[in-house]
Amino acid sequence: MLRQGDTGDWIGTFEGHKGAVWGATLNKDATKAATGAADFSAKIWDAISGDELHSFSHKHIVKCVDFSPDGSHLLTGSNEKLLRIFDINKPEADPLIFSGHTSNIKMSIYLDSNRIISASDDKTVRIWDISNQKEIKSLTYSGSPSSLHLAKSGQMIIVTHGNFVTFYNSETLEMVKEFEVPTPVFSAALHPEKNIFVCGGDDFKMYKIDFDSGAEIESFKGHFGPVHCVRFSPDGELYASGSEDGTLRLWQTEVGKTYGLWKCYNPEDILLNNSDVPGAIKPEA
Repeated sequence: MLRQGDTGDWIGTFEGHKGAVWGATLNKDATKAATGAADFSAKIWDAISGDELHSFSHKHIVKCVDFSPDGSHLLTGSNEKLLRIFDINKPEADPLIFSGHTSNIKMSIYLDSNRIISASDDKTVRIWDISNQKEIKSLTYSGSPSSLHLAKSGQMIIVTHGNFVTFYNSETLEMVKEFEVPTPVFSAALHPEKNIFVCGGDDFKMYKIDFDSGAEIESFKGHFGPVHCVRFSPDGELYASGSEDGTLRLWQTEVGKTYGLWKCYNPEDILLNNSDVPGAIKPEA
């Protein structure tokens, strides 16, 4: 489904897959969408009309999809343990193939026009050179990484694994910071201003944490199942969370600010201009 970012309003639905959809993304100008599914295919869609533009066949479940920075190529990761890059302008051409992972690929994204990064059940995150399809570096963990995300600035890679959220410099691939969370964490996102990050996981809670000190600012429940995906809006005013409870929820970064569906009224204005505010209390004569 495609929804309005600031309100969550439903825009439309892409229909065509014959299996569970595991991954979905939009290109930078939101004119095209891509999805990966359990029907062993990745599809490109017209995000304006909802029409299917092309389908790329695989030999196993496609877990993740990502557009190149210029939108001309599509990256896929699958349970074949392979990464593929398809030329969207030449959909019938053979894709570039990257092999090296020894288990299912869970997530893969573009770092820039020259490099991609992937996370796998083989307990590694690997960075690849697109020009020669060779591995540049491998990061190993004690358990399978649960998510992989590139911060909006493009300068920070975020990996969640076990109870930890780890941040890496996207250029040097060196660790910047690592934080421990009270629960196995499945997804994390950094605010565009890099002052806070949010994460969610196994205990149904959302956590908001100070990026400089690591102090927990707040934690709260709203979901009734594990949280598997969290993302900030591009302007940082809100973040979204997706859960096993079957809901997608939008949260305000600064509670009480007028934004999207949230409306904030000054109490004095309500009393003075109550005729314009539904349900306002009228002052005594």
